Amino acid sequence: MPLQMNRDVFITCAVTGSGSTQDRSPHVPRSPAQIADSAIVAAKAGAAVVHCHVRDPESGVPSRDLALYREVTDRVRSADVDVVLNLTAGMGGDMVFGGVETPLPTVAGTDMVGASERVAHVADCLPEICTLDCGTMNFAEADYVMTNTPGMLSAMGKMMTDLGVKPEIEAFDTGHLWYAKQLVKDGVLESNALVQLCMGVPWGAPDDLNTFMAMVNNVPEDWTFSAFALGRNQMAYVAASVLAGGNVRVGLEDNLWLGKGELAQNWQLVERAGNIIENMGARVIGPAEVREKLGLVKQAPQS
Repeated sequence: MPLQMNRDVFITCAVTGSGSTQDRSPHVPRSPAQIADSAIVAAKAGAAVVHCHVRDPESGVPSRDLALYREVTDRVRSADVDVVLNLTAGMGGDMVFGGVETPLPTVAGTDMVGASERVAHVADCLPEICTLDCGTMNFAEADYVMTNTPGMLSAMGKMMTDLGVKPEIEAFDTGHLWYAKQLVKDGVLESNALVQLCMGVPWGAPDDLNTFMAMVNNVPEDWTFSAFALGRNQMAYVAASVLAGGNVRVGLEDNLWLGKGELAQNWQLVERAGNIIENMGARVIGPAEVREKLGLVKQAPQS
C-alpha cells in the first residue's frame, strides 16, 4: 500500500474508560459532572470527538447506569462548545472465569447481559457514535475474556444502525476487522464504516509497526479509520496513524502520563496531539467537518 498521509485529521479524546485507573491518577474523572467537564475542556483543546464511559461517582468503578449516561450526555450537549459524542457500548460482555481447574461458575467481575441491555443507553441518549467491539479476546487480566459473539455483534450492530447511531468498530486484532467486513457484507453495518484500530492492548494486536500496517492494510478504502496505542506509545501513534492515512485517539482511557513522573489531564493530551498533527503539516478538523465526513446527524436525547 502506498503511503498516503492524512491531511485533515480529527482527534478523539477517550475521557475515562473502564479500566482500574481511578485510583492511579486524580485526573481520571468519576462523576458525570467530572466526565462531562473533562470532555468539554478536551473539546476546547481540539478534540472533535469525545468517547465516554461512565463510572460509579463514589467508587470510580465502571458502570452501565442509564442515568449516569444521560447526565453526561445532557451536560456535554448543553456546553458552550460543540463536540461529537461517542458513547461506549462495550460494557456487559465481561466474563471472569474461576480457577484453571474450576473455571465455572464465573466469579466476581463477570457482567454478561443481552444485546438490548448493552445498547439501552445508546437508545436513550442517541449519541452520534457508539462503539462496537468486533471480537472476543483474552483481555489483560489472566482469566478475563471480553466476550462479543457473532450473534451478539450482529444484533447490536443492527440496533445501532436502526437507531441512526454510527458504530465505531473497535478492532483489537486483524480477525476483528475480518468480521467487521462480514457485518458490512451482511448489511448489518453501512459500507462507509468507521473503525478504531486498538494497538498494544494485551492480548490483542501488539503495537509494533509491522502489525499496525497489517491492520491498516486490512481497512477497506471507503472506510474511515483512527488508531491509538496504550501508555508511552500514545503520542508516537498520533504520528504513525496520521502518516498511514488515519485519524487519532488520545486520552486517559489509554494513557495516564504526559511525561516521566508527570500525570496528564485529557486536555493536555489533546493539545499535544494537535501540536504533533500540525507540525506534520496536517490540519486538525472540528466536529462540523467530522459530521459531514462521516454522515452524522447531531441528535437530541429522547424526552
